[in-house]
Amino acid sequence: MSRAFVKEGDGADGEELAELQVSPHRNLVTADGWRQIEETVERLRAELGAARAADDRATVRRTQRDLRYWTLRQRTAERVQIAPPTGKARFGSVVTLEKSDGSQVVYRIVGEDEADPARGKVSYVSPVARRLIGAAPGDSVELPDGAADVLEIR
Repeated sequence: MSRAFVKEGDGADGEELAELQVSPHRNLVTADGWRQIEETVERLRAELGAARAADDRATVRRTQRDLRYWTLRQRTAERVQIAPPTGKARFGSVVTLEKSDGSQVVYRIVGEDEADPARGKVSYVSPVARRLIGAAPGDSVELPDGAADVLEIR
């Protein structure tokens, strides 16, 4: 049976946990993304201490793995200063679009770790962001659910 179809353990039985996959893309982050990484590292360090104190080996292994991932992301983060708007969408831009049905949608182009599509934050390497980067007000872009016109870029 392929490993793809085997349930990953939680480390409770002492089995090795799979490492979290690190993206091959540059680790660009906004100021908010940097704070998010720092807070995650601090939280994981506290969780690791508590798990060690409780002698919770499964939580120690899982937290150590997560801490390895997030400290690597912290070390490789490239903080991007958001420059004043130039009229074209780029990393850090907030783009307002109007769909063909008249509804509006707003996307902010951010780093991979801070992406949250449900809240309108799309990773700069996502298909939606790739279509938006370089667009200007008045341009039409093709979204997964149809075309939309760029109304504003902040």
